[in-house]
Amino acid sequence: MARLWTAVFVVAFGTNVPTPLLLVYRDELGLSSDALTGAFGVYAAGLVPALLLAGPASDRFGRRPVVVPFVVLSALTSLLFLGAGSSAELLFVCRWLQGAVSGVVFSVGTAWLAELVDDPPRAARRTTAALSAGWALGPCLSGVLAQWLPWPTALPYLVHVALMIVGLVLIPRVPETLAPEDRRRGRWVDLGVPKPARVPFALVVVPIAIGVFTFPATAVTVLPLLLTPAMPEIAVAITGFVAGVTLLTGTLAPPLARRLGTAAGPAGFGIGAAGFGLALLGVALHAWPVLIPTAVLLGLAYGLCLTGGLTMVGELADPTARGAVTATFYACAYLGFAVPLLLSVIGGADAGALGFVAPLTGLTVLVAVVAAVLATPRARAAVGRVSRVG
Repeated sequence: MARLWTAVFVVAFGTNVPTPLLLVYRDELGLSSDALTGAFGVYAAGLVPALLLAGPASDRFGRRPVVVPFVVLSALTSLLFLGAGSSAELLFVCRWLQGAVSGVVFSVGTAWLAELVDDPPRAARRTTAALSAGWALGPCLSGVLAQWLPWPTALPYLVHVALMIVGLVLIPRVPETLAPEDRRRGRWVDLGVPKPARVPFALVVVPIAIGVFTFPATAVTVLPLLLTPAMPEIAVAITGFVAGVTLLTGTLAPPLARRLGTAAGPAGFGIGAAGFGLALLGVALHAWPVLIPTAVLLGLAYGLCLTGGLTMVGELADPTARGAVTATFYACAYLGFAVPLLLSVIGGADAGALGFVAPLTGLTVLVAVVAAVLATPRARAAVGRVSRVG
């Protein structure tokens, strides 16, 4: 299990290396606010189709034959990023490839870990720790390297390639968990959700899933952009640090999620609304240090939604469709990566960073409303029904 955990960690590390570098790309390539958030959001465009195909494929062929080639692709994509500093088109292509890698490795890797551990809550906590640690440390390190060392659009990726060598050595040694007789001969695109669970899954699990990446995606793109004028000479490093704090805080959420049980999702949305509210206060005061406590709140919100959602998915999944239903959860979760782009489009391309303020206020209200709805007795009962299915 430690070998697979490490491989998932190093792939996750690489997916967020470009996050603080978006400010560097903005200056070197002359990207607009829409293009900047689009470069972040195109990740989801590669990820969602990969998710929908990878889960059923792993249920058909096994976990290892699907995951190993995409771990290799993760290293190759980081090498391709070395040319993105001079080409906006290549930047978008690389982010798309990172999305495809993530869609396969994270969804099938989660199912693989769950089968190795054979305890859904414990597997969800281990997965959240691996993903959050990788997602956090990647931008932290790349922000520091890009801010104060030479080759800001190359050195962070070379570090990731070095780490990927470890992952490439370990991943082939992870035992296959899906025996040939247990492999599923079904449709190539299969959501995998058991029929009795479809309504509660759609009404409860899907909103929680969308919240998973809405919180960190907004924290690491929109919020630093709003306060960039208040951070001269340190904006890249602070952006990386904010991303790291947000995602590393997610590793602290699993023990709290275990105590909260079915209330983890509603609690995540409530904390997320508070984090957005605090961010708006920081923008009003032009106080960039407010980004740090905001990152903690949004990271906790992300971690609670991820752990709570994966726990429910693990408990409702049919063992022969675990890859498919896990992929469906992640496909819904990664829709949150589109939120920064939506905020930019709604705010208007010509409005600059301040154009984000009004739509971010609306998002804050919406998140608070969803938290209240998920906390109602009817929604809580639906969560309980999801957990008892299967």
